[in-house]
Amino acid sequence: MNESHPSTALPSTTTAEPGEPGCAGGLTVLDPPGRTGPAAAPDGTAGDRTTDNGTTDDRTAPSAAVQDRLAGRLSDITSLHEHTERLARTRGLAATLDTVLASGAALLGARRGMLVTRLPGGGPGQPVGHGLDRASLGALETVPTEQSLLARLLRERDRPAQLHSRDLAEDPAIGARLRELAVHLGFGGAFGLPLATPEDGPLAAALWFYDEPAEPTECQRELARHYCEIASPLLAKQLEADRISRTTEALRRGLLPDRLPQAAGLRLAARIAPAGLDRSSGSDWYDAIPLPDGTIGLTVGSVSGDGPGAGPGSAPGAAAAMGRIRAALRAYAVLEGEDPVSVLGDLELLLKTTEPTRTATAVYAWVEPEERRITLAGAGHCPPVLVGRHGAEFVETSLSAPLGMLTCWEAPGVEFTAERGDTLLLYTEGLARRCGPTLHAGQANLRRAAADAPRDVRIDPDRLCAHLLAVCPAPEAVGADTDDLMLLAARFD
Repeated sequence: MNESHPSTALPSTTTAEPGEPGCAGGLTVLDPPGRTGPAAAPDGTAGDRTTDNGTTDDRTAPSAAVQDRLAGRLSDITSLHEHTERLARTRGLAATLDTVLASGAALLGARRGMLVTRLPGGGPGQPVGHGLDRASLGALETVPTEQSLLARLLRERDRPAQLHSRDLAEDPAIGARLRELAVHLGFGGAFGLPLATPEDGPLAAALWFYDEPAEPTECQRELARHYCEIASPLLAKQLEADRISRTTEALRRGLLPDRLPQAAGLRLAARIAPAGLDRSSGSDWYDAIPLPDGTIGLTVGSVSGDGPGAGPGSAPGAAAAMGRIRAALRAYAVLEGEDPVSVLGDLELLLKTTEPTRTATAVYAWVEPEERRITLAGAGHCPPVLVGRHGAEFVETSLSAPLGMLTCWEAPGVEFTAERGDTLLLYTEGLARRCGPTLHAGQANLRRAAADAPRDVRIDPDRLCAHLLAVCPAPEAVGADTDDLMLLAARFD
């Protein structure tokens, strides 16, 4: 294994040999005019020269070798430009990593590769592969850190500018585990580069593999290095955006229950899929509240609005408001949980007093598990679905407006008794819109999907939740990725 450190790295400009195509972007230095240009005329200008036999020697015409080098240089510049342009159009961290790997492989003439980002502690993260299946990536993860080529490229100090080995299986500088995997996976040569910036240090490391013992030409190395220099600051921005997004989503999930209560005769399950804050204009909640008398309060709802013209930019504020409203609802449920109308009425008063620019839809159900008795009320929310042995039906709550829209919200509650084996589904609008082109069609499709679920799925609330999400189209397929998705299932045993 050969390492080139920054202090001994190849210069940014090299002279192309006559048989080697020139590299792109100023990497090729052509002979100066004083050596390859035409002979100067007496007046100082270049011109033709007459030979002894009377023919004209046109010294201004470039030689075939120079023409080949110019053509090679143009081809390299074009290739590098195409790959960097493709990278500039890429959105999202995962797509950026895939693009870097694929473009690097194309520039180096390799068929396979892997890339890891640097974890905050300094070690390699989850690998991303190009031309490698999951089993191969898993095998490569078993290489000890002290033998890992990628770990070397991620070092803060003494980081090599590049790594290359003509034959991994026979390279004595390679650890035994990697030599073994090279034989098993059919790797020949390998070439690796770090992706780093002066401001951020090492960000990621990439390693490309050849199927046979081989190594890239000097020109290919220069092209790949220049590509990684361009890719590194773009990758730094994507990593920062991904970190912020994951932190934000973790905070949003922290506003929701981390576990569901257990009660005799009642099994609960839930699914959440929050939309990104850059796309959503609201925030949804779900909750299962154990009450002092052994009953359970179940609720789902959605907060939206931030004044006139509220849009995606209002999503962070809506998420914070959702946390406050859910916390208040829990308090009201403990105080007067058996009266869902009073719970939602108190919540509406709080919303109008403390969140005057917002509205909310909600369903609150008070459940007695042993008696299987359910009392619920809804405020402008999607009707719950009761799934039984003979199908699935909507629980029709009375027609009512969302909270915060009228001078005084009021609606009667609904009381019914479930059969043993029934499952009550509470969900937010995001799931209904994902299941159909309109809200009404989505609700109908959701009810039908629950009714048609296999029996072994219907008797398990967790499997039923997973089934309903699986049978609905992906959110991007229906343009419904701007709404949070909440689903809460309660089965009576």
